[in-house]
Amino acid sequence: MAKNKIKYYVVWQGYKPGIYNKWSECLLQIKGYGSAKYKAFATKAEAEVAFNRSADDYYKKSNSGKTTPVYTKFLSEIESNSISVDAACSGNPGTMEYRGVITTTGEEIFKQGPYKHATNNIGEFLALVHALAFLDKQNRSDIIIYTDSRTGLSWVNKKKVKTTLKKTTENAVVFERIEKALDWLERHPIKNKIIKWNTKKWGEIPADFGRK
Repeated sequence: MAKNKIKYYVVWQGYKPGIYNKWSECLLQIKGYGSAKYKAFATKAEAEVAFNRSADDYYKKSNSGKTTPVYTKFLSEIESNSISVDAACSGNPGTMEYRGVITTTGEEIFKQGPYKHATNNIGEFLALVHALAFLDKQNRSDIIIYTDSRTGLSWVNKKKVKTTLKKTTENAVVFERIEKALDWLERHPIKNKIIKWNTKKWGEIPADFGRK
C-alpha cells in the first residue's frame, strides 16, 4: 500500500453518485444505503475512468451473490484508516490461506496460501504478523489493523504460538512461517494498533473469504 492516502472515492450507487475527495463526504452518500457500491482510488484520473464504467467491473461478488456486506451500514463506527485480516481453513487441520484488505473498500493488498495441514488460528496469527511487517516496511504506524480472532491477537501480544498441531513433512512450510513470524515479533516493536472486529454487530470482517 502506498504511503500517500487514497484521495478519491467513486460512488456508483448511493444517495448522490459521484466522485468525492473526502471519506467523510463519501460516507454521507453510502451510510444506510442498502445497495451502495463504492471504491477508493489513488488519483482523480483513475476515479473518473471508473465512474464512467460499470460498478460491476470493480466489484467482486461473494459466493452468495451479495455485493453489499453488512459492515457498510456501520462505516461511521469503523476506523477508515485501517486494514483488515482474516484466514480460512477447510477442515481442522486442513488447507489454510490468509489475506489482508483495505477495510473500507475490500481491496486485497496481500494473500498467502494455500498451505496444507494447518489451522485457522495459525492463519489468523500469520495474517496479523504479515500485516504488521507489511505496514512497518511502508512506515505506516498510523494505520489500524482489524482482526476477528482473539486467539491470533493473543498469540501476537504474547509472542507465542500455542497449537496442538504436529509438524509433518506436509506442513513444514507452515511451521517455517510461524518461526519467521515469531522472530519478526522479537526483533520489531508493534507500532500499529490492533482492534478486535465486532462481528456480532458489524457482520463478517471485510477480509472474510465468504466460505461459511
